[in-house]
Amino acid sequence: MLKAILFDTISLITILNPIAAAAVMISLVKYSDISFTVLIASIITMIAGGWVLKIFGINLPSIKAIGGVVLLIIALNMIQGKEISPTNTTKDEHEAAQEKENIAIIPLAIPVLFGPGVITTIIVLSEKSKKLIDKGVLFTAIVLSALIVYITLKNASFISKFLGVNGIKIVTRIMGLIIGAISFLFLIGGVKALWLIS
Repeated sequence: MLKAILFDTISLITILNPIAAAAVMISLVKYSDISFTVLIASIITMIAGGWVLKIFGINLPSIKAIGGVVLLIIALNMIQGKEISPTNTTKDEHEAAQEKENIAIIPLAIPVLFGPGVITTIIVLSEKSKKLIDKGVLFTAIVLSALIVYITLKNASFISKFLGVNGIKIVTRIMGLIIGAISFLFLIGGVKALWLIS
């Protein structure tokens, strides 16, 4: 169980990548609002994600396959050291965000932190969790991830000063490698399942 919680937590926290977000105008927003929004959005996705798939007639292997592609794109951007905003927001969204007084929820919480990669990961992990205890493991991982986001953003100034620009880029690249590995697990698993179905 601990191993499952650790895997789910690492999967979520590397994709959320709060360290990179800590460098994006965190001093101007409430970190509690960001982490709370991520927590609520994650729980809603865990509960309702499967229903949405059933409504549109989408099976889990398809989500795993496309999710693997989405995560791979995010991972490649992170490994190349690109900024966090281009991977999760459009230019129009970024410009609109600059006009808002409170950017904690949009765009920092959604979609910079809680973007397509996180949504896909939670849906896949949730659909794999058939037993109640497995759902509990995923819920625990979500709460731990939101807590880590909160702690990271709360100490954003210290982390930014301690790591510096180069340190943050190095951590982001390492997280990109982890996300890349997870993306291949999703992609290969999804394609393999689709092949067997066909």
